[in-house]
Amino acid sequence: MTTFRRTGTLLATAAFLVALAVPAFAGGSKESTQGSAQAGGKMYIPVISKGFQHQFWQTVKKGAEASAAKYGVDITFEGPPTEADIQPQVQMLVNDMAKNPAAICLAALDTNSVMDQLNQAIQRKIPIIGFDSGVPNAPKGAIYATAATNSYAAAGLAAGHMFTIIKDKIAAATPANPITIVDFNQDATSQSVTDRGKGFRDEMIKLITTQTNRTKDDIRVQGNPAYIAPDSPTSGKAIIIDVQVPASPKDTDATNTAAAILNRVQSDKILGIFCSNEGTARAVLAASNDGTALPTQYPGLVVVGFDAGKAQKAAVRNKYFLGAITQDPYNIGYKAVELAVMAVKGQPVANVDTGAKFYDSTNMDEPDIAQLLYD
Repeated sequence: MTTFRRTGTLLATAAFLVALAVPAFAGGSKESTQGSAQAGGKMYIPVISKGFQHQFWQTVKKGAEASAAKYGVDITFEGPPTEADIQPQVQMLVNDMAKNPAAICLAALDTNSVMDQLNQAIQRKIPIIGFDSGVPNAPKGAIYATAATNSYAAAGLAAGHMFTIIKDKIAAATPANPITIVDFNQDATSQSVTDRGKGFRDEMIKLITTQTNRTKDDIRVQGNPAYIAPDSPTSGKAIIIDVQVPASPKDTDATNTAAAILNRVQSDKILGIFCSNEGTARAVLAASNDGTALPTQYPGLVVVGFDAGKAQKAAVRNKYFLGAITQDPYNIGYKAVELAVMAVKGQPVANVDTGAKFYDSTNMDEPDIAQLLYD
């Protein structure tokens, strides 16, 4: 009996020690098991975008899902109804963090609104990968890397193509006969949108001052103050770069702003409009009867869009728009999840430029462009 009791005591002690060694979440919910790479199951990586209904985000989703399949991880992909819905996105992040994720992919609508969650992620050592606009001004150490288009450079590409068409009219402008170029941006807070607006502005100024006989003294940047840099020329009277931002990112406000811009085309001698995302391009089309009014009511007006979508693709194909800049939304989603997996595994990660190209009616059906043009 003594030997039996001693053996039983040893077995009980061993079982107790084994129990202590098993992670507390191993017997918990499915989400908790997914959340830790150490649990023996798949990594769980939520992907939280700035929107969901736009085709751009649906293409990002496809890329994220393909990457998840390759690396054998579980993801969820979600976003608020519109890019004006900040609080719903915050709640999505709160909910996903409660599931003990291995990492998080995030395109923040407003960094300040998710600051508490970002600090929690630092404390819990949850890697966050930014994508698209990323998470600008996040606390140090929160964002491990970002998968995004170099929006500043991409918008400069748009400026270059527009400038080629309107160069002679710019060179001929005078204070008595000024011209206007509109830089149309959906908001003044999103990093990707503001980078595009500033990239277009700066490249247009550079082209004007290096490829015509005009100087910065001839140029005035006006409009939304968020897009007027300390070194932006603001006193010129011959060439106006007018930065327009709607009252909100909602489609109705963007369309109203587009209509107001078009109403000034003749009086302000507007030569071109740069639409910095799908929303603003769609707004110009909505304000011009799907673009059909552009060549008839505003002859000579040069419009360059950004992203794709069914309506914008049709406008480019029909030559209502000179063209547009396409990102690679599929690659954005793919690289975001790939970077998250690498970060969880402790591998070094760095920002990835996912690329951009100019497309018009002459090249949009070419394989390397067509695959980037979502509906």
